[in-house]
Amino acid sequence: MDKTDNNKSKLTLPAVSLGAEYLVMGYLMRRNILTYKAPPNNAGYDLICIHPNPEKQTKVLRVQVKSRYQIDCDRGFPVKEKTFGSFDYLIIVFENIGYYYNKNKWSNNSVETIQPIEFYTLPASLIQSNHSKSESGWEKVMTKKLDLVSYKNELGFEQIAMDLAIEYPNK
Repeated sequence: MDKTDNNKSKLTLPAVSLGAEYLVMGYLMRRNILTYKAPPNNAGYDLICIHPNPEKQTKVLRVQVKSRYQIDCDRGFPVKEKTFGSFDYLIIVFENIGYYYNKNKWSNNSVETIQPIEFYTLPASLIQSNHSKSESGWEKVMTKKLDLVSYKNELGFEQIAMDLAIEYPNK
C-alpha cells in the first residue's frame, strides 16, 4: 500500500492496471484489429490499432486505456485536458475485482465478490464533452449518469473496427 499526502491509504495494483491494457489488446485482436502496445509511459495513448491487411491500412488509431478495479468506484476516471489530441478513443475498463469503499463488504473481498469485467470504448469527442475540472485542479470524466450502452464491450470495440474499415471475420 502507498500512502497519499492526506494519510489515507491508497491501494496500488500495478499488475491489475497493466492487465487492463493487455485485456483490451486481446479483445481488439479477437475482433481482428491489429493492436500494438505503445512504449511504457507514452504520453496520451497506450495502444496503436491498425487494419490487419497492409493493403487496406489507411489510418492508425491511438487508444488510451484507463482502469478501475473497484466494484464500488464512482465510475469516474482522470483524464488531463492536455491529452485530448493524443488519442482517438479511450477505453475504460471496470475490472470489478472487489469492494474497496463499502466498509460492510470490503473485508469480504474474495473470488466470490468478483463481477464481470466491463469495457467502454469512448470516442475522444465524448471524453471532451464530459470532462470536468475541480477547483483543486483534479480533471475527471464521470460516467455514472451517462447512457453508455452503445459503447459497452463488443459494441464499443466495433466502433474501432468500423473506423478502420475492418469487416467482421467470416469464412
